[in-house]
Amino acid sequence: MNYQQTLDWMFAQLPMYQRQGKTAFKKDLTNILAFSKALNHPEKKFKSIHVGGTNGKGSTSHMLASILQEAGYKVGLYTSPHLKNFTERIRINGKEIAKRKVSAFITEHKNFLETQKLSFFEMTVGLAFDFFANEKVDIAIIEVGLGGRLDSTNIITPEVSVITNIGYDHMQFLGETLPEIAFEKAGIIKKNIPVVIGEQQEEVVHVFKTRAKDCLATITFASDFNYDYKTDLLGDYQKSNLKTAITAIHQLKGFTVSDNHIKEGLLKVAKNTNLKGRWQILQERPKIICDTAHNKEGLQIVMSQLKKESFQNLHIVLGVVNDKKLEDVLPLFPKAATYYFCKPNIPRGLCQKELQQKALSFGLKGSEFDSVNKALKTAIKNSSVKDCIFVGGSTFVVAEVI
Repeated sequence: MNYQQTLDWMFAQLPMYQRQGKTAFKKDLTNILAFSKALNHPEKKFKSIHVGGTNGKGSTSHMLASILQEAGYKVGLYTSPHLKNFTERIRINGKEIAKRKVSAFITEHKNFLETQKLSFFEMTVGLAFDFFANEKVDIAIIEVGLGGRLDSTNIITPEVSVITNIGYDHMQFLGETLPEIAFEKAGIIKKNIPVVIGEQQEEVVHVFKTRAKDCLATITFASDFNYDYKTDLLGDYQKSNLKTAITAIHQLKGFTVSDNHIKEGLLKVAKNTNLKGRWQILQERPKIICDTAHNKEGLQIVMSQLKKESFQNLHIVLGVVNDKKLEDVLPLFPKAATYYFCKPNIPRGLCQKELQQKALSFGLKGSEFDSVNKALKTAIKNSSVKDCIFVGGSTFVVAEVI
């Protein structure tokens, strides 16, 4: 199979959570453990940092990778979902895995994948771990896909475990309350492995402390520290991700990372890792900003930052997935804006008409469009150079405009 045929097969043959939702989620590590065994346990052949949490785990992972790259290490980076290309998920020192390696790996293991009925995510994790082991990375930053305890990435024994924060997301899998969600995320805390928690949240702090105590794991809260560093990543929310990344580096043993490596790494995150979609400014006059924030906690911070922008009129291109609790997120959006409701081009995308109707009940008014690009083009056409256009609501909306 060539690369495109390989991807088509991966998408079609086996469910992918990002596209299909709940039916693709497996609450079980049996498959990934079987695949790891078939691959001769690649996860045991490289050191790693495991990064989980509700918001900020992607940015924190990229910051960690950038700092360690500046320190001269060969750094693997595994993240999900991808925005444009599947190969974004698996990188070494910012360079994406070669398409031919993806095709060769899937072709070689196709019989096993079919027989074992691995999910899209499980096979991708196997591919990443095998690639990092073969390429002999010094360390890999591994971002949790969903949850933690039963996530396919949770077969690693990292040098440090990191949990950024806990918010209401993916509740159909992880639980209805913050302590229930925290319990699932805390599943990445391992015996005798230090853990860094990004934020000390009153409702869940006991969950992490209990799990850390049971695992004899040293626990550190990044929010207890103040660091005087800057990052090239825009977005107010990056301040807390920056603290989490630095605190994790301080817990990392056996690696030489200077203050200057931290400073330079944080200033070159986008350059070193090619991170996109986090408060990314696509153009000026009119200013177009996109951000992948998609749950209550993430959108609260992003909307608060949007209020600080100066503009004549505000235009918002908005699309969401169909399992989003709209009554939680729509009240966060400003009423004094013109809306362009659209459907992201995936099976889980919520119909733009339904989004428009629901938004109207929260005082958000605008037109509906059957594609993200049509919505953005209209917003640009309706804007003056002093206006601001925000594009968001879902990772998949942002993916279509960058």
